[in-house]
Formats: sequence, structure tokens, C-alpha cells
Amino acid sequence: SCTVNDLGGDFKGYGKSSSAADQVVDEIRAKGGKAVPNYDSVEDGEKLVKTALEAFGKIDIVVNNAGILRDRSFVRISDEDWDIIHRIHLRGSFLVTRAAWNHMKNQKFGRIIMTSSAAGIYGNFGQANYSAAKLGLLGLANTIAIEGRKYNIHCNTIAPTAGSRLTQTVMPQDLVDAFKPEYVAPLVVWLCHESCAENGSLFEKLLCLFLELSGWCFPLVRWERSLGAIVRGKNQPMTPEAVRDKWEKVCDFDNASKPRTIQESISVLSDALSQIESQGDISMNSTGSGSVVSSSASIVGRKLGTNMYKYTHLEPILYALGVGMSTKDPDHLKFLFEGSEEFCCLPSFGVIPAQTSMFDGVPSLSGLNIDLARVWKSKQNITMCPCSILTGELRSVATVADILDKGSGAVLLIDVNTYCGKDLVCYNQFSLFFVGAGGFGGKRTSEKAKLTAVPPQRPPDAVISDVTTADQAALYRLSGDWNPLHVDPSFAALGGFKKPILHGLCTFGFAARNVLKQFANNDVNRFKAIKARFANPVYPGETLQTEMWKEGNRIHFQTKIKETGEVAIAGGYVDIVPALEKPSAREPLRAGGLQSNLVFEEIGRRVKDMGNELVKKVNAVFQWDITKDGKTAMQWTIDLKNGSGAVYQGPAKNFADTTFTLSDEDFMDVVQQKINPQKAFFSGKLKVKGNIMLSQKLEMILKDYAKL
Repeated sequence: SCTVNDLGGDFKGYGKSSSAADQVVDEIRAKGGKAVPNYDSVEDGEKLVKTALEAFGKIDIVVNNAGILRDRSFVRISDEDWDIIHRIHLRGSFLVTRAAWNHMKNQKFGRIIMTSSAAGIYGNFGQANYSAAKLGLLGLANTIAIEGRKYNIHCNTIAPTAGSRLTQTVMPQDLVDAFKPEYVAPLVVWLCHESCAENGSLFEKLLCLFLELSGWCFPLVRWERSLGAIVRGKNQPMTPEAVRDKWEKVCDFDNASKPRTIQESISVLSDALSQIESQGDISMNSTGSGSVVSSSASIVGRKLGTNMYKYTHLEPILYALGVGMSTKDPDHLKFLFEGSEEFCCLPSFGVIPAQTSMFDGVPSLSGLNIDLARVWKSKQNITMCPCSILTGELRSVATVADILDKGSGAVLLIDVNTYCGKDLVCYNQFSLFFVGAGGFGGKRTSEKAKLTAVPPQRPPDAVISDVTTADQAALYRLSGDWNPLHVDPSFAALGGFKKPILHGLCTFGFAARNVLKQFANNDVNRFKAIKARFANPVYPGETLQTEMWKEGNRIHFQTKIKETGEVAIAGGYVDIVPALEKPSAREPLRAGGLQSNLVFEEIGRRVKDMGNELVKKVNAVFQWDITKDGKTAMQWTIDLKNGSGAVYQGPAKNFADTTFTLSDEDFMDVVQQKINPQKAFFSGKLKVKGNIMLSQKLEMILKDYAKL
């Protein structure tokens, strides 16, 4: 039994009609349910609750879902546009919930749902009023969850993406049709069930994803999202029971992702829809650590598995921060800012996708006794291959190369080959030392091990000092090495350490970037291979001294701990390739045969004919960065702000209001309307910087003037 409230206005809040609520009531009654309509505004919360009480005698559940849109860029939002959004979304939810509160409290049961939005979680251009109200609902829900707990009143928040009267104004119709509201409803049903104990949580997107806020007084809050679970098959209905059955998986925070933008959030939906259509499963990349040995005969040569590692510009930047790079050093900007013309990954980033593959397979090896607290990386080797992929997907294949008995411990040699498509990107060899796991009668050396090298017997040619921060390990672990040895004092104590230690590969990264800067001028293309042996642990807060010697194209190095004088990394070396002459100026790759050139030339001809009219209509400068094989192949500028307009090759001469980046092929698909621009944007094919709202004007121009 339910009361259906709908004022019946349009998506901006104008007008009133009984038809919307009546239609839903009729549908419920037709299926054998009981329902009554209510046509009041949510600002009249008492009237809504009164309707329910008069019809059914009690109120158990409130689903706050009323909303309208008044989208404007921030500086154009009027007081009325701001106030009405908050009145309907935030204040309306408060008033309806408050009217129902005492009834729920007295009966010792209540379930409340707040409806937030991805715009509230991540922000969205042109929706400052809407975003603020929607995130305000989350704060309201979290407090209600706390205050209602003792009365068995639970409050949760959903942030769905679904086709509705609101979203059909901003979504292409094919997405509206795909994101059916009935794919969201089962989640709400489960959260409102008397046996569901969930309280104070936020759920996003068709139930595939789960987010949770945690923290005390005034800490920074980190958003995490589980991999979630697809709970319907192709051509199968969504049901509350399917949600219940996958609940443990939905709430599994192992390998949680951390979306930072609305684009990252929405991109998952396309993947989920594709997997449903193909009846595939979600690929779950797990990370862990650990292991040890009892027998070796059946382990050597065993393939640990294949791991797929997806990454954007975020992961290389996070890694660079984790190994001590800072915007205080101008030379570091190319590794920290995705907008830099020279943006690239540190070569040592190659350990990240490889270690994930290793961590996945080692704990599952039969014959190994796992003890996370007593694993230590003793050596690390990376051989790099030419690769310009800055974002995408890498495939790593890990194999046990050998196992050694060192008496006091066991050493597991693991080879990992990482590929981009069919091309080898890098080769890693990890040496894992397991304290106390030796004495099983195995060999002490292996011809498969990559050997370190003794540095020259002379003072170093260069020394660079880096002070690690107290949170260095906490920051570095965000790149994927989640071993609690590096953050949990009690876990570190189990391993015999006085406090959590720094990741060996973090110290390794400090050394690698110092060699790159000192002897290769931060040119990653000159970095060929690196080898090092971990000698002693480093504690966060200690000072690292990288000592370097140049011997031809090989740079020997070792890292000392300044405070103790101990060597942390010994016998290290980096092989570099000689510097090549570079062009005097950076120019986009001149790639012939770009189809997009024909479009821009045609636009240029028509701008000459209608430039004055277009300048009045658009008043903006657009820059296009057209890519081919992942590199910028051509730049075009459409200036519809100055004079009578112009179209020319190259970047904007003064300032671009909006910059678009996409491949030549995807550009043609957009222009020929084979793909909707919004869909290209959500899927990551089209990247936009600057004033995204102006893209709507450009879309109109492309449709009207650029058909070939």
C-alpha cells in the first residue's frame, strides 16, 4: 500500500496536474496493489502524511524523490533559481520526513530514502544549485540515520541514474530508454525491508556501486566505491531478491575504486550495460600481498595468472605524488599535471600494474603458508620498452621463475611481463623474501635472477636528498599496495618492526626519479632498465640520500638513510640510452589523411560566408586537439568570438573558451551523428576542458554547417 505524491508540474517546477500521480496509482492498482494519489507540494509535508494516514492508518516508509531543475552556470543563477531548488529537493524532503517522524518513532519502525545525485557527489557544470541541494540531502540522511537508529528508523541515500521527466531533458533518448527506473526500484525495496540492517549509507548507480562515508570529528572524508555486482541478466527483470542474494558482493570493499569526477562515475554505466548485453562478468582486480614456502618442485614455472589494469591520468599522478614529487619543483609538473604538453608517466610506474598481477597469484599458490606481516621485497628489476600510452588498459602475466632457500627465509622470484595490446610495455622481476620461511632444503642461487652491480669505488658523482613525510606510506599505498604492514602499527609489530615501514618500492621510486632527473633530464624515453636490491627498511619521516655514479650509459646508485647511515637500497643501476636531438619547437604530429581536416576546411569556408551571424550567435573560441594513435596529430581553432569569425590550424591564438580532445575517427562519428556527443563524453572518447556549456552551441553549428 502506498501514497503517490506528484504535483504534476514540468521539469522546471511550473504548472500543476493530477495526471502524473493518477497514472502511477492506476498502474499499482492494476497489478493488485493499493494506492492513493496526493497532489500537494512536498513543502506541504503534513498534508502528504495525512493522506497516507487517512488511507492506511500508519506510515512505515518515506521515499523522498521529488525534484525539479533550474540549470544555470554559477554566475547566472538567480535567487529564485537557487531557492526553489533547495525548497523542493532539500527542504521538501525535510518537511515530509519530519511530518512522518513521530509516527515512525512511536511504532519503533521506519525506513526513509533520500534521493541524491552524481551531481551532488562530484559536482557538475551548470548545476550549482542542484548539486548543493543534492549533497545536502546526504548530510541530512546521515544525521537522520544516527538519530533514528535507537528507534529502528533507518535512513539511506540513493544517487541513481535513470530515465525520468528530469533526465530526459539532458540525456539522449537511447540512454533514457536504457536506464529504466525499474532497475533502481529493487534497491529501494530492499533498503526499506524490515530485515535490511543497512543504515546511513549512500548507493550510486543502478546498484552496481556502493559508497560509504566514514570518519570522526573534522577529518578529510574519502569516497570509496565497491566494484559492486550486476544483479540482472540480459532480458531478465530486476528483483529485490536478486539484490539480496548479491548483497555481500555489493558491499565488498576489497579493491574499492575512488571516483573523483562525474565523468568517471558515469563511465561505469556504459561498461555495465555492455557486460549485460554480452552476458559477461565484472573483472575484479584484487590486490593483496604475502606468502611463503614449504615445497618448491611444483611451484617453479607456474603461471600466477593474467591481470588487467585499467588506468587514466589519475593513477600515474597519484604514483608520482607517492614517490615524493611536488609542484614546488617546476621539473615535476610534467608528471603531476595532465594538462602539461609533456605529461607522461614516471618509468618506475611500471611496477604498479605488475605488482597487482603478482599479488593476485602468490597467495593462491598451493604449498605456500601466507603471512602478510613477514614478507619483504628484496630485489626489483624493470626493463622498459617504448610505449606512449598514458591512459588505457594493460595486461600483466606473472610466472614463478624460481624459489630459493636462504636459511633465514625463502626468496620467490616472480617474472611479470606487461603488455599494451600485443606490445610488451615492460618486464619486471620481483624478489620476495619471506622471513622465517627458509630451511626447506632448496638451492641458494639461481641463474634466472637478475643481478645487481657494485658501484664504483669513488665518491658519488651526484647526491640528492629527499625528506619523506610521516604520511609517505599512507599516500603511496593508494597506488595499489594495500599491505597493512605499511600503515597499521599492530600489524607492523607482528613483523618485528617498531612501527609501519615505508614500501620498498616507494624508496625505489624516489631513487628512480632522481636518476631520471640528474642524468636524463627527465626524458622518460631515455630510461631503459633499472635494477636494485632492498637492504634495510625505511620509516616514514626519514631522509633518503640517493648517491649516483655515471659509468657510460649505466648509472649506478644506492640509497642511504641519512639519520642512521644504513643503506636502504644497494647495488642499484639504471641503464639509459643516449640523448637524441630534439626539434627546436614542439609541434603536433603531422599525420596525413585525417578525415577531420575535410570537416574543418568545410567549416572554414562556411564561416567566411556566415561568420558575422555565427559570432553573434555563439561568441566563443573553440580549440580542437585531434589525436591519432594516442598522440596529438592536428590542432584546429574555430574562432566565433572575434571579428567576423575564423577557422585556422593550430592552437587558439589568445584563449580558448572550450578545448575538445578526441580521435580523428571519433570526431567523424560525432559529426556524422553515428554517436551522440553526450555519449562520447560519458564514455571518455570526448574530453572537454573549459566552459562545457558552450559545447551545446558548437553541436548546433556542427549539425547545421558541417555535414559533408
